[in-house]
Amino acid sequence: MNIKIIGVGKLKEKYLKDGIAEYTKRLHKFAKVSIIEVPDEKAPEQLSQAQMDQVMSKEGERILSKIKDKEYVFALAIKGTERSSEELAAEIERLTVQGKSDLTFIIGGSLGLAPEVLKRANTQISFGRFTLPHQLMRLVLTEQIYRSFMINAHTPYHK
Repeated sequence: MNIKIIGVGKLKEKYLKDGIAEYTKRLHKFAKVSIIEVPDEKAPEQLSQAQMDQVMSKEGERILSKIKDKEYVFALAIKGTERSSEELAAEIERLTVQGKSDLTFIIGGSLGLAPEVLKRANTQISFGRFTLPHQLMRLVLTEQIYRSFMINAHTPYHK
């Protein structure tokens, strides 16, 4: 199993890097995990809709260049479908049984994901209506992927 997490922007905070590294290390007994950072597009604070679309499009091109045709893609999006930890675990297990061994999770930048990225995604997933910094979302996502594997392995981690 190959798990890829694509995130926009460089992670700078040590505590987030440390947390992600810990869960990535734990995941290695279940899957090969790679985290890919694509550069965010620099933009002024106040943007018109056209400028926002342009920023998302450029970031989207960078994201799409990192995805292969065979990958099953989860796009993290506020309007995506919310799943419980158990539902995500069941989905990962179902995909594995179907022979999908390359799963990719995409976390957009501060403006979200370009329509082209959402169109490429096989599914959109939401972690709720909260707005979270995309850097923190990488840690939350990594933990939830680990939790999914622990649920599927029937371990006591998920209580």
